[in-house]
Amino acid sequence: MPAVTADTLTLPRLPQLPEGATAWRRVGRVVTAKRHLEGEGFAVRRPFPGVDLSLADPFLLLDHMGAVEYAPGEAKGTPWHPHRGFETVTYIIDGAFRHQDTTGGGGLISDGDTQWMTAGSGLQHIEQPPPELVASGGLFHGVQLWVNLPRAQKWVAPRYQDISRRDVKLLSSADGSSLVRIIAGSLDGHDGPGLTYTPITYLHATVAPGARLDLPWPAGFNALVYVLSGRGTAGPDGVALDEGQLAAFGPNGDALTVRAADTQPQASAQGWEILVLGGRPIREPIARYGPFVMNNREEIVQAFEDFQAGRMGVVPAEKIPHRSSQDETI
Repeated sequence: MPAVTADTLTLPRLPQLPEGATAWRRVGRVVTAKRHLEGEGFAVRRPFPGVDLSLADPFLLLDHMGAVEYAPGEAKGTPWHPHRGFETVTYIIDGAFRHQDTTGGGGLISDGDTQWMTAGSGLQHIEQPPPELVASGGLFHGVQLWVNLPRAQKWVAPRYQDISRRDVKLLSSADGSSLVRIIAGSLDGHDGPGLTYTPITYLHATVAPGARLDLPWPAGFNALVYVLSGRGTAGPDGVALDEGQLAAFGPNGDALTVRAADTQPQASAQGWEILVLGGRPIREPIARYGPFVMNNREEIVQAFEDFQAGRMGVVPAEKIPHRSSQDETI
């Protein structure tokens, strides 16, 4: 798994949280992701939506793509399509993906890079594997998260953030055994590079086999842990959590604890790979249809009318320069 590795002994460390004096959050529910086909026919695992969205608010959707070893000609993406009212965050762990949108944003991301697209008032975009991955095949693994926008920000101008793997904030666990990558938000005073309209924290952790990872957590945020690969437990009660499963924690407490199993599958020999997500719930009405997420039905109807009238950009977009992260060295 090439997504940003580092010598954890050289990194800033998270604090050692006192066992008896810490209010640990307990797991309220475990959800197993369901399989869906997206775009031009690529498979994803989706833990939400499909459950009570209040458990995930302000998040709307999480798609886990792969890990898959594509044969030549198998890699697929999405055609041009519109969005309005939320943000898409695509994090590539292995392989590469190319994005382009009708406002001129886009680029190639790979191996630890993130593209953060704020659809806001509306645009169109396309996401495709690069030609070399289609031609030769290869390993591909990534996730896409949809982050809702509050009513007051649903009409902001579209924005694109190209977050290089160089920019991700790296920390280690208190004992130095596990690696934490902060993509957005703050953890123990350490800030990730992603700029957000909705207050969230989004991180990817590799928890060493048999190790425990304790995370201070904002009292006003919800908390979710999704397993990318491997197995472990979540919460002070040790609730089992395997690949493709999501733990939704309860609202009470100011810290999270997880532990990797002593033995891991071969694909996770370096550690248990998890996403940890949380945010301040928006608690506003959600009207959702296809690629649009607004607050009421009238706004959804308006979104379709605006799209059909060409008010969400023109395809094909003007050619834009693409940063090739594969050409960079770390």
